[in-house]
Amino acid sequence: MIKIAPSLLAADFTRLGEDLQAAEQGGAEYLHLDIMDGHFVPNISYGPHIVAALRPLSRMVFDVHLMIEKPERYIDPFIQAGADLITVHAETCPHLHRTVQMIRERGVQAAVALNPSTPLVVLDHVLADLDMVLIMSVNPGFGGQAFIPGSLDKIRALRETIDRKGYKALIQVDGGINDRTAASVAGAGAQVLVAGSAVFGSGDIAGAIRDLRAAAADSSALD
Repeated sequence: MIKIAPSLLAADFTRLGEDLQAAEQGGAEYLHLDIMDGHFVPNISYGPHIVAALRPLSRMVFDVHLMIEKPERYIDPFIQAGADLITVHAETCPHLHRTVQMIRERGVQAAVALNPSTPLVVLDHVLADLDMVLIMSVNPGFGGQAFIPGSLDKIRALRETIDRKGYKALIQVDGGINDRTAASVAGAGAQVLVAGSAVFGSGDIAGAIRDLRAAAADSSALD
């Protein structure tokens, strides 16, 4: 079953609690929390204090996506703030296996994200240990970008590897996800769809989540 992960970065920051609760009431299973440092990606977003403030308001999976350099320094603060899942970028982790093990040892789910130009081969020695792989279908750092069609081939190849080897990792996709791209992404093998402006910028958060889920299930829209 497709799961929806609204990205808080696109929410109304004057009413984060209300938008979060609207997403949960609308059926979202995850809340995607983009953490940006102004170094690995151009923008700066927010830190553990925002995650901690929102945690009591929701039972959704708090999916913390560390788009930052030296993410190992911030794993503990975000877990203490309430993260259920920590995603690090392969591009920022010279000791990727060690970082994944650090996350797992703390009792939360571990995920690795890959930028559009990063090949799947970097996962060869950690994929068995992952709960999720995040395929970036845009270059990270800005919301509202258009989906990169070549991401579908990467999703398909990862789906084949996970299935063939019997691994448990879910495939999450982030970037340009809306009711026009959701079916192709789901058809390629993704299970968790991150959507920012398509949800929080829609004017009807619950309706947008329903539309995304319906679009992902619509085989007639598959490429």
